[in-house]
Amino acid sequence: MAVAEVQACLASLEAAVGRHGSAVVAFSGGVDSALVAAVAHRVLGPRMLAVTAHSPSLPARDRDEAAALAAEVGFPHRVVETHELANPAYAANPANRCYFCKDELFTHLGAVAREHGLAAVLDGFNADDRHDHRPGHQAALAHGAASPLAEAGLGKAEVRALARHLGLRVWDRPAAPCLASRIPYGTPVTPEALARIEAAEQVLRGLGVLGGRVRHHGDVARVEVPPDQLAWAFSQREALVVGLKAAGYLFVALDLEGYRLGSLNAALR
Repeated sequence: MAVAEVQACLASLEAAVGRHGSAVVAFSGGVDSALVAAVAHRVLGPRMLAVTAHSPSLPARDRDEAAALAAEVGFPHRVVETHELANPAYAANPANRCYFCKDELFTHLGAVAREHGLAAVLDGFNADDRHDHRPGHQAALAHGAASPLAEAGLGKAEVRALARHLGLRVWDRPAAPCLASRIPYGTPVTPEALARIEAAEQVLRGLGVLGGRVRHHGDVARVEVPPDQLAWAFSQREALVVGLKAAGYLFVALDLEGYRLGSLNAALR
């Protein structure tokens, strides 16, 4: 993006954030929410608070990285415990599972906003997300949350460009949805399955795979890596098998189609 275009996008986002006067930001540590939090800090100063959820469905590594980024940029940050697994509607893992997760999250964020006297709750939903399966956004809307990225017309490319322009080190971080997104719809979400997935994906990262996924099919781990890393992954099959079996899987499969965002959503089509 040209400098003038980046500056115009930033001005639009600042206006979308600034109109609220004060806000809680749903801050996962990913590039979308990091950009919203950083801009809210620029525009609102002490009248903003970034809040990160912690639960078994969210990797502890992501929570720790969110805290580190908040400290690095300098905006106020708080962690709240969420309990979506206690909701049978979430644990059953229907196609709209994310609705129940976000309902839990935004219930807590609303309470934090009231506690601190902050006017709005902001999330990282962007303009491109409108074209994806996003039941969680319906929960955000039901709770009255605002989506300044989408309001400013910013999609994924613009978000990354702005994050880079502002010096946010997560500007090129791969998308990192919750661990439950690795479990096929209809298969119950349990703390044990989530822990197994988290341990398995730590094996991938330890081998240098960025942006890979371990899809959980009972005792089978279906490994997705970026297509250009398939040959390398096969060359590492012994390490993958040993590591993923140590994480609790009996069988390890390498998906020949490679990593694609939301591959389990294919079942919905």
